Amino acid sequence: MREILQTTDITDLSDQDIPSMFLEVVERGWSLTAADGRVLTDLRPDAPGTYVDRLAEETTINGRGMTDYDLPAAPDERTPRLVRRCLAYVCACLRKAQVEFGDTQVKAYVSLSFADTEEALLTSNVTFCTPLPDVRPYIPDLEGVTDAAVAEISLEDCSAWS
Repeated sequence: MREILQTTDITDLSDQDIPSMFLEVVERGWSLTAADGRVLTDLRPDAPGTYVDRLAEETTINGRGMTDYDLPAAPDERTPRLVRRCLAYVCACLRKAQVEFGDTQVKAYVSLSFADTEEALLTSNVTFCTPLPDVRPYIPDLEGVTDAAVAEISLEDCSAWS
């Protein structure tokens, strides 16, 4: 992921980089579940689910694949646009979380991997969670992940990009 971030122009991220359906999620903001899970309001299921712990609740509800059907297949065009989309969405959501919760505890996780299809196009997933002292980390060995490019992003990271 470091290499991708170093070779992609991620300066001046804005809402213009975010697909409309994800921008609507940003605009609806955050809410708390009955278990105090921090979730994006627009992504909450109609019926509450059962989760092992708060981490599972947050990552399940907040996790989504980033829209990419409209992006070109050529990696040199697709990768930077997909990365910008993910990071712009992440930063907008993290800013909203700070306003809603009054802190910067929510973290974002962006993963990039190749689809298991004939075209093997680059795809991405974004989720959010709040690290807790009594719950295992979302990705315990982030640096050891080898089947995808993964980044943990905090609100502080976003200040360099927007």
